[in-house]
Amino acid sequence: MNNEVIITCALTGAGDTVHRSPHVPVTPEQIAASAVEAASAGAAVVHIHVRDPETGAPSRDPRLYAEVVERIKETGTDVVLNLTAGMGGDLVIDPDRPLRQLPGTDLVGGLERLPHVEELLPDICTLDCGSLNFGDGSNLYVSTPDMLRAGARRIQELGVRPELEIFDTGQLWFAKQLLAEGLLDDPTVFQLCMGIPWGAPAEPGVLQSMVNLLPEGAQWASFALGRMQMPWVAQSVLLGGHVRVGLEDNLYLSKGVKATNGALVERAVQITELLGATVAAPDRARALLGLKPRA
Repeated sequence: MNNEVIITCALTGAGDTVHRSPHVPVTPEQIAASAVEAASAGAAVVHIHVRDPETGAPSRDPRLYAEVVERIKETGTDVVLNLTAGMGGDLVIDPDRPLRQLPGTDLVGGLERLPHVEELLPDICTLDCGSLNFGDGSNLYVSTPDMLRAGARRIQELGVRPELEIFDTGQLWFAKQLLAEGLLDDPTVFQLCMGIPWGAPAEPGVLQSMVNLLPEGAQWASFALGRMQMPWVAQSVLLGGHVRVGLEDNLYLSKGVKATNGALVERAVQITELLGATVAAPDRARALLGLKPRA
C-alpha cells in the first residue's frame, strides 16, 4: 500500500465530452479556474489539455496552453503543472482504402507535439508510449518507436519530467527500453491507463501484472474510465501507487449526478484517507517525482 498519495486531476481531455456535461471546461479561463478548484480540493497535480474556445474541439495551439498556465500562476495557486504532449497522434483511416486519411486525423511527428512544452517548460509533460487501436471504428493513435525516441530525447534536453502514458503491456516494455537507452532520467514516472478500448482492460489482475513489470524505484499512478474511476483510486493506493481523477476520464460523481473536477478530487481524497493514507501536498509531490522546487 502507498501511504503518501499524489492526486492528479485531468481537467478536460480531448474527448467529445463538452456537450455531455456543462462542467467540462473549454476556454483557457475555465480550464485555469478548474485547475484552481482541483488544487483547492486536494490535487497536487493538474493534467492539462486545451480546446478551441469556440467549438470545444481539442487543440494543440501553444497560445492556449500559455494562457492557461499564465492564468493559473496569476492566482498564486501552488500546483504541479502537467501538460499533455499526446495531441498530434490521431489517425482516422478509410477501412476500404487505408492510405486515405479521414476527417478527425491530426497526425504530426514526435517533435511537432512539443512546441508548447519547449515554450512553457512545465514541471511534467506526457509521453504516450506506443500506438493503439483507439476505440471502435478506424481511429488509431500513432506513436512509433522512432517518434518516441525523438520525443524522449527532446524532453530530456528541456529538463522536463516525462509522465510515461502506458495503455498496454507492450508500451511498458518499450518505456523500459527508453530507460535502458538513457533517454529517461530517474525517477521514472508512469501513468497506467486502464479501460481505454482497446488497450489494457480495467481488471485488478492486469494492473497488478503491470505494476510487477515497472522498473525499480519508479513512481506510478493509474486510472480507469467512467464508473471505474473511484474504485481505481482504491486499487492504485492498495497496490502502492498514486491516483488520477477528473473530467477527462469520468463525468459522474454517482449515477445520474454530473461531477465537477473539484468534487471528483474531494471524493478521491476521502477514499485515500479512509484507506489510512495521506494526501501529498504539491511540494511533497515535487520531491517524490524528482521535480525542481517551485520557484
